[in-house]
Amino acid sequence: MTYLLIKSLHLLFVIAWMATVFYLPRILVNLAETANEPAVQARLQLMGRRLYKFGHNMFGLAFVFGLTLWQGWRVFPATLPNMTAGTHWIDAKLTLVAVLLAYFIGCGRLLKRKAAGGVLPSSRALRWLNELPVLLLLAVIFLVIAKPF
Repeated sequence: MTYLLIKSLHLLFVIAWMATVFYLPRILVNLAETANEPAVQARLQLMGRRLYKFGHNMFGLAFVFGLTLWQGWRVFPATLPNMTAGTHWIDAKLTLVAVLLAYFIGCGRLLKRKAAGGVLPSSRALRWLNELPVLLLLAVIFLVIAKPF
């Protein structure tokens, strides 16, 4: 039962983090498209900063529960099973999660650059950039469900 509770909490915080990963680039697109509207820009930048902070918090919690699922058997061997022994799908999954985290941090840097008066890429480029995490998440989900290697 402990394992299922930890897994449920991990999924909850992953879903919350992924919501921020998907929405933050949309805020960047809107910032790029409303350059002549200072009030809208200010509101979007505020929303972006708050969302970015929320995303970091959600990633942190997802990380803690994910780490517990992955390595918790070392600390609590009677309670948590070793679910990844002898498999390598977890290596691929963690690599993709690291890429998603780098993507999220990159979006945060674009947001900070805009707040400092810098220029964003075109809204078209940001729209294309917005599609990347969907593909990465699909690969992560496949790895977790199929455990192909």
